[in-house]
Amino acid sequence: MSAAADPELPEQTAAERVRSLLAQAVSLSLTTDGQDYDLIGMHSVGSKGQITLHPQPDTPLAAQIATAPRGTLAALLDFTDIAPTALRDRVRARVTISGWLTPADDGSLRLDLARVTLRTPTGTHEVGLDEYALAEADPLAVEEAAMLTHLADAHDDMVTDLLLRSGSRLPYGVRRTLPLAVDRHGITLRCEYREGHCDLRLLFPATARDAVHAGEQVRRLLTLPPPSPNCGHRRRGWSTIKG
Repeated sequence: MSAAADPELPEQTAAERVRSLLAQAVSLSLTTDGQDYDLIGMHSVGSKGQITLHPQPDTPLAAQIATAPRGTLAALLDFTDIAPTALRDRVRARVTISGWLTPADDGSLRLDLARVTLRTPTGTHEVGLDEYALAEADPLAVEEAAMLTHLADAHDDMVTDLLLRSGSRLPYGVRRTLPLAVDRHGITLRCEYREGHCDLRLLFPATARDAVHAGEQVRRLLTLPPPSPNCGHRRRGWSTIKG
């Protein structure tokens, strides 16, 4: 996401962004009545976005749900999307999902959703439950981290070439550029200055179907005439977006 999003630029919807984040996430923070848990590798997400927790039977969470009134437990789940490359202000988004945990016969905990909220540097979005259930993760979501780290570590020349495509539109003084995000629509670069940064989004010539096709689109992008990128400054960090 760029700091000043252009509504005419194709990008993931808020619901798709949430589903993409959940497809990538291996951990979450869980808040229940008076208890906080950090769960790593203990949840799964179904095709319609159903979230299931898989606690061990001898954990405090399992004990808490066993003694919960009416057999359900109010819960707040927090997921954080952190850029895989070592750039400034790495938190790209946060997702908060509230609902009620209900035990299943196999010992897992099903979350009955009540509310889904997406927070990004550009604002807060309430996602409808039907919209959330019908949305799909971006086809690059699961492989995005590997793609971005490979691009940063092995193809910094390509990152430079992508940056140079902005020509005179990019303000003077960029000290470092790293890939920030990639989805089926395009790639976003983080351009860092001595103070602050801007995000430069470049659209693919065609929508990418998968990671291999996205690599082809990056190479095609480098052979086309320079496009009109979307670049906006952000002088404040994530602390300006409150939960």
